[in-house]
Amino acid sequence: MKKKVFVFFPDGVGLRNFAFTDFKAIGEHMGFDITYWNNTVFSLKEELGFQEVKIEDHSSHKLLPIFSRARKRAELNVSRDKFNDSVYPTYKFPFSYKGLKNTFKSVYTKLLIGLYSSEVGVVKLRKKINALERSTSKYAYCKAQLEQHKPDLIFCTTQRATQAISALLAAKDLGIPTVAFVYSWDNVPKAMQVVETDYYFVWSDLMKVEVLKYYPYVKDEQVIVTGTPQFEPHFDNSLKQSRAAFFKAYNLDENKKYICFSGDDETTSPLDQYYLEDLANAVRRLNAKGENLGIIYRKCPVDFTKRYDAVIAANKDLIEVIDPIWKPVGDQWNQVLPAKEDFKLLYNVCEHSEFVTNVCSSTVFDFVAHKKPCIYYKYEQPQLKKGIRDIGQNYNYVHFRSMPSQDAAVFCTDKKDLEAIIKNILEGKTSNVEEGLKWFEIVAGKSPTRASKNIWEAIKKIL
Repeated sequence: MKKKVFVFFPDGVGLRNFAFTDFKAIGEHMGFDITYWNNTVFSLKEELGFQEVKIEDHSSHKLLPIFSRARKRAELNVSRDKFNDSVYPTYKFPFSYKGLKNTFKSVYTKLLIGLYSSEVGVVKLRKKINALERSTSKYAYCKAQLEQHKPDLIFCTTQRATQAISALLAAKDLGIPTVAFVYSWDNVPKAMQVVETDYYFVWSDLMKVEVLKYYPYVKDEQVIVTGTPQFEPHFDNSLKQSRAAFFKAYNLDENKKYICFSGDDETTSPLDQYYLEDLANAVRRLNAKGENLGIIYRKCPVDFTKRYDAVIAANKDLIEVIDPIWKPVGDQWNQVLPAKEDFKLLYNVCEHSEFVTNVCSSTVFDFVAHKKPCIYYKYEQPQLKKGIRDIGQNYNYVHFRSMPSQDAAVFCTDKKDLEAIIKNILEGKTSNVEEGLKWFEIVAGKSPTRASKNIWEAIKKIL
């Protein structure tokens, strides 16, 4: 009898890894009966022909946002005190006191933080959150679905979605094993483990150490290193287009060498447009000296601002815009969902660019998988003023401490050096590829091409 696994999407962030890769095909080949338990607005049945059970009740307890925020800040306070490290407060977003409602929420949250900022307190706070979510109609709704369909295991595609809490509690209360996949390389130190499950699948040994470090109630045998399907497409040569075909498809000049500028979200890099402008100015100077360079601008998929428009318009002879193939299906950031075609696009942007530049993005790993360097901007813009976030704090975050050395990326610490760095990379005098590949292995694990198979093998072992 085939084991029935519910692949649970509490939001859209897991679609890229677990719907658009070969993840499902690999699982079915290994003999699993796979149903997608779908809490998103994206229809897996209509779009991909997948078997799905839709969750139509999206209710959560009205106090959940307050308690969740308090839980996160309390955990960060515990980490600050336990590890004597001032980086943890920098993960906090400021409170809002605009209007009576926001003021009440902020005051209530601060009261909870004051009461529960200890290891014991955090556990109590998590229990209170669970009690709130067990009282919702969604909990009863999900429990009824599970009783009807009787899955053998729930695989939750992200650990960071509050929409997952009630559904996973329903599974646990019915004795169904639950697994959460830790979604991103920076999530563990940032107190983004929202759900509690029987097992946690992580990218690497590094991430396993982090889960056990930050969550002492989690046992060693509950954390399984699988890798992440996120980078698997970069090793799929069937996605590769010829240079001529790719350049023709996106109106690029075959006589030019292109540098990719990978845009950031507004929170991470609020002045990101000025780094694109600096790159354009450096490229213009190099072209005046005999180079023939262009820029591919690939925006952050969840950035809908107009902040780059003026720079792009002023440099339309240099900058070609190739947007990621993502589709908004709602008005929230996590309702902007990738299309399967974006794997091929990203593969070929990496393959046919000379290198990538950005502010602290994980695209360093996408490009290093293609043996292409990455420049990280690490200088402030003159437009920085009070109330605008300093990008320098990004590089102090815990996940950047995983670098094997400062050579794992090419850091540009002064705008005046950018032109020379670009020239040195083009001439092969400067590169982060060797150290970047070591960093990639530290973060993404030793078998980036086997992650989907590793996940199914781990599920098989659990069952």
